[in-house]
Order: sequence, then structure tokens, then C-alpha cells
Amino acid sequence: MDLTGYSDPYVKASLMAEGRRLKKRKTSIKKNTLNPNYNEALVFDVPHESVHHVSLTIAVVDYDCIGHNEVIGLCRVGSDADGPGREHWAQMLANPRKPIEHWHTLVEV
Repeated sequence: MDLTGYSDPYVKASLMAEGRRLKKRKTSIKKNTLNPNYNEALVFDVPHESVHHVSLTIAVVDYDCIGHNEVIGLCRVGSDADGPGREHWAQMLANPRKPIEHWHTLVEV
């Protein structure tokens, strides 16, 4: 949170392959809140033959109009992720073109 006691968070999702960012998407900024709620879809078109070689890095970022935006925390989702990130990825692969919701714990950077 900033000096006002609130944050201006948004979510940035990056499609990764071999340590490189291929594509990125981000949500809208939710102003003055510590409990944002996003009802937004972030869509990546990935060829079927490439789906086992990519992963998502999902970061929650605090927008700052003065200075640098600060990463609040992040998580990874993919076949090379640990625990819930791997399970979520498996559910998405088992249900193509269907939105799969899942809660993830953020890790501090």
C-alpha cells in the first residue's frame, strides 16, 4: 500500500517459453483498494503443439503514477510449475477453450 493506506493494483500475465516472454496481457487498474476483484479474461492463443512448452507468470503490480510500479507478488502456472500452478495447468489442458478459475498464493519477489 502507499501513503494513503491503499493500493492501485493490476494483474500482468506473461506467456513464457524457455525463460523468454513471448506475449503479455494486463487487466485494468483498480484504484484505491487492498481487495481488488477482476472480472476480466486474459486470453493467449497458443498452438496445440506448443502448449506443453509454455507457462504463465502472473504478477500483481501496484500502479504508481510517480516513480516505478511495484510488484506485490507473483505466481507461475504451467507444466513446469509447482503444486497448484501445475494442477491448474493440467485442468486447463483437460478443458480446452473453457475458463478455469483457481486461487493462487502470491510469492514475494
